[in-house]
Amino acid sequence: MILGLSFETFTLLHVVISLIGIVTGVFALAGMLRNEAPGWMTHVFLITTALTTITGFLFPITAFTPALGVGVISSVLLLAAFLALYGLRLAGHWRWVYVITATAAFYLNCFVLVVQAFQKVPALSDIAPTQSEPPFAIAQGALLIVLLWLGWRALKRFHPPMFSGA
Repeated sequence: MILGLSFETFTLLHVVISLIGIVTGVFALAGMLRNEAPGWMTHVFLITTALTTITGFLFPITAFTPALGVGVISSVLLLAAFLALYGLRLAGHWRWVYVITATAAFYLNCFVLVVQAFQKVPALSDIAPTQSEPPFAIAQGALLIVLLWLGWRALKRFHPPMFSGA
């Protein structure tokens, strides 16, 4: 049991939170690309992405794994994104710190989605059973390229007026 929930229920909760973070992350990134001040989707994105990381640390840990490494990196990115947005209101260089860290945290959440898809979806697992095959590398490479490109565009376009808060 984790937090009073069965392992299966906790895993489902973690997955649902993660998927909400990914969906709202699409809208948050789109808002940055349209130069919109952060709205409620951005707040939901940041909160659910942080909750995804936090709940990931609550699973039984017996050794350091790549998933833990992703969680540590995501934690650092999210701390910087929260500080830039809520603490320093996107002032000065904190605007680009926010864009980079929020986009990178979004990428990591999507990266894990691709990993899980190749592990859990039979059609994907069949074409890349060990995740060292070309289809997995192509999917992850395409995801990285797309989010690097979108992040770069967001960095160039996102210049909202001073953020006033949540």
